Amino acid sequence: MNRKSPCRCSPIFEMYCDLLEAYGAQGWWPFDGSHHEQNGTDPRFEIMAGAILTQNTNWKNVERALKNLKLKNMLCAESLLSAPLQQVAELIRPSGYYNQKAARLVELSRHIMNVCLGDMDLFFCRDTRELRRELLSINGIGPETADSILLYAGKKPVFVVDAYTKRLCYRLPLPIVRDDYETIRSYFESELSRHAQGDELTAIFNEFHALIVKNAKEHCRARSLCEGCPLERICNFSKQEQNLSR
Repeated sequence: MNRKSPCRCSPIFEMYCDLLEAYGAQGWWPFDGSHHEQNGTDPRFEIMAGAILTQNTNWKNVERALKNLKLKNMLCAESLLSAPLQQVAELIRPSGYYNQKAARLVELSRHIMNVCLGDMDLFFCRDTRELRRELLSINGIGPETADSILLYAGKKPVFVVDAYTKRLCYRLPLPIVRDDYETIRSYFESELSRHAQGDELTAIFNEFHALIVKNAKEHCRARSLCEGCPLERICNFSKQEQNLSR
């Protein structure tokens, strides 16, 4: 997307443009398209499963768990429901908290089968707010997981807030009165909707979240590495760090 003149751009959109220019498109959410093509399954379910498996762990561990599920051809709601819970737990052991996550995967699978017999088109064609309420009603699915599913699997215009986003909001800082999930989500969605609508806005939400994660791993770490950060010029935390080092 072309950047509008600075006087018309919100700080959030400027930040998105800076990160995109620095890192390029991230291509989220990763999934194994060839596996699903060969097995007649829907890659959107893999994204949904990944959103649960990534809770409290890193993506490499998620990839190992997903690989185990693929080897047993269990990356669809119907297959997971027909498998013993303990088998599911063992397959996803690399992701950590495997008993809890196995129960969550099975519960999500049961919900999908009850609502639409596993048809992802039918599942995601409904109203975004209705879908979000449904997902949040499933045990173990909180706002971040629900919104990841809506954005990356359902291509719904929902902004995902994670720990990296909260850290960024604190360090810049952004003009957000409260730092709770819904306040931050609403702020990002409101600001970015000034610059795009429809599929274009959804694509920005998708890319922006991935770029925030990328920048958090490269620069905005718990122990920050501010030098060379694409947001260094607008970040108060970076300026404070520079003053302390003098």
